[in-house]
Amino acid sequence: MGKITVAEFVSLDGVMEDPGGAEGYKHGGWTFKYPDDEGMKFKFDELMEHDAQLLGRVTYDGFSKAWPDMKDDAGFADKMNSMPKYVVSTTLREPEWNNSHVIAVDDVAGLDGEILVNGSNTLVPALMENDLVDEYRLMVFPTVLGRGKNLFADGSPQADLKLTDCRPVGPDGVAVMVYEPVR
Repeated sequence: MGKITVAEFVSLDGVMEDPGGAEGYKHGGWTFKYPDDEGMKFKFDELMEHDAQLLGRVTYDGFSKAWPDMKDDAGFADKMNSMPKYVVSTTLREPEWNNSHVIAVDDVAGLDGEILVNGSNTLVPALMENDLVDEYRLMVFPTVLGRGKNLFADGSPQADLKLTDCRPVGPDGVAVMVYEPVR
């Protein structure tokens, strides 16, 4: 089995909903209040060190609308568009985004390589329930949204985590916190 890393943008109160503002959430786009080259470099390096993405249906739908036409000089868009994307879904049949494959949650353990999970707040608890998450990378933003989908919402499996890294990224109070499950 590959290594599965859950990488999320979260507010101080744990909201992960619509950090980029594309989903229509009342407080969507909250991460854009904190532009910073150091945080962008962290996300760039994170993507480049992974072999594939594992996504839930809603996150896949958003990414597949945004990324196919994106271009940048650094190669982030090329990596997003070319890497294998595994979508855990019971309803998606014919994924259109390049190199996308529909799988069941039972198939996740058979994936190889460094696997990155972004967003996907329905998928993450299923991965936790099946003890498939090897690392959590949380980019915590110094804002309280008060409501929205939380990363660890009611009904999430209980998990004990060990902090393995914690550092600020940029001058605005954004921090990266890396945890591993205690097994």
